[in-house]
Amino acid sequence: MVFSGLLILAASAFASVDKIGPDLYAYISENDGSANSTFLVSEQGILVVDTGVNAEEARKLLAEIRKVSAAPIRWIINTHYHMDHRGGNDVIGPDAIVISSAYTRGKARNSPDYALNETPGPGGLTLYVGGHEVQIRQPGPAHTMGDVVVYFPDEHAIATGDIFLTNSCPAMDEGGMENWIVALDKILALPVDHIVPGHFALATRKELGVFRAYLAELRDQVARMYQDGLSLEETQKRLALKDFATLRQFPQYEATFADNAATYYRQLEKRKAPRRKISGR
Repeated sequence: MVFSGLLILAASAFASVDKIGPDLYAYISENDGSANSTFLVSEQGILVVDTGVNAEEARKLLAEIRKVSAAPIRWIINTHYHMDHRGGNDVIGPDAIVISSAYTRGKARNSPDYALNETPGPGGLTLYVGGHEVQIRQPGPAHTMGDVVVYFPDEHAIATGDIFLTNSCPAMDEGGMENWIVALDKILALPVDHIVPGHFALATRKELGVFRAYLAELRDQVARMYQDGLSLEETQKRLALKDFATLRQFPQYEATFADNAATYYRQLEKRKAPRRKISGR
């Protein structure tokens, strides 16, 4: 997980691989600083969503893939540009086609692993891998300005990248809070049973719903205080988010309630959102 250009490198006990469909697997990294992955196996080849932070983490993922199949890895999808999601591309699939948003491609322009990059159009991109449908969707600005999510309709599963983290407060890039919530609503409208987050444990609709509710409550509180003319510092002090106290926060990496409030407050400032004039201010 990238926070302000840094990495959390806290390892839990072990990585896990969960079979979430007939040929679909979720790889949950034991290194919180390296992204989770999803892989779909077929005789045609293997599709992998996100590849980890570096070669070491990618080799762990590749070893787990090879326990399932020796087929070539033909497609890699990177959910966004942060290195913890694409740093293992060369190890996982040196000859694979890499698929990402145009924004991610631009951010990774000088990376050799993007020589064979393809970008989905505004309506997304659909692949068929071994008879399985794979929908690559662009939700618009959310965690970053160029996220994609990968939906596997036959398996009722989705890989979200960092627009969702299980039971955790997110770090926020230059995306958009309001559209982020819309993107989560679109996921919740799908028949999904298995949700592979960018980091941490495999999740269900319940955890995604809590995460969405947190962002919505934060949005509402910050917008109200911003409109009332409160300063950022006042807004942060007055946040009341006790219903979400179980979400993990990472203050050293700007991934706290206060940090998220600051990100949205600045988005409101940037677009010059209207403010009510308060007597005495």
